[in-house]
Amino acid sequence: MTIRKLHALGFLATLTLLLGACSNQMEPAQQAIAGIDSAVASASPDASKYIPDELAAVQAKLTDLKAAFDKKDYVGVLAGAPALLTEAQNLLGDAALKKDAVVKAMSGEWTGLAASVPALVAAVGKRVAVLEKSKHLPAGVDLAAAKTNMADATALWSKAQAAFAANNVEEAVTSARSVKAKAEAAAAAIKFSLPKT
Repeated sequence: MTIRKLHALGFLATLTLLLGACSNQMEPAQQAIAGIDSAVASASPDASKYIPDELAAVQAKLTDLKAAFDKKDYVGVLAGAPALLTEAQNLLGDAALKKDAVVKAMSGEWTGLAASVPALVAAVGKRVAVLEKSKHLPAGVDLAAAKTNMADATALWSKAQAAFAANNVEEAVTSARSVKAKAEAAAAAIKFSLPKT
């Protein structure tokens, strides 16, 4: 065997070892990325709502990890994956904490809205009823718009109460805010000064 053949065999043996090492790391790298993907997917619904910046940061790092995988940098993927998996798994807990804080704050807001909104709707509703019986409306009064807003407000208030009864405080508060806005729009349409709430 000549020296040249020995070098060629040595090169082939080294190449085979390198390729074997790469393929041995490819599967664990693939599994690591799949685990992170799964953690991000399970956290995404609440994380996108309550901690969007934190979710975006994890997703950006995951994109970088996938790019490293595509470049066959399996060592780099395996080095970065554990820390990113921890971050991805923390998304669920962080989103839950933020959601609890939001719900607690909204529960307080609901108490105030539940006390003031029905009186507001009743006051505007009474004024609309008086104007409906009037033969001559004051200038600039849009009774039709007021009636539409009041109908919407009544439907939304039912929705808000049902949401609160179902322990969906966020939807209840969001609907109650809309009720208040509709009642205020109705009052503006009939040029009615709202009572102080």
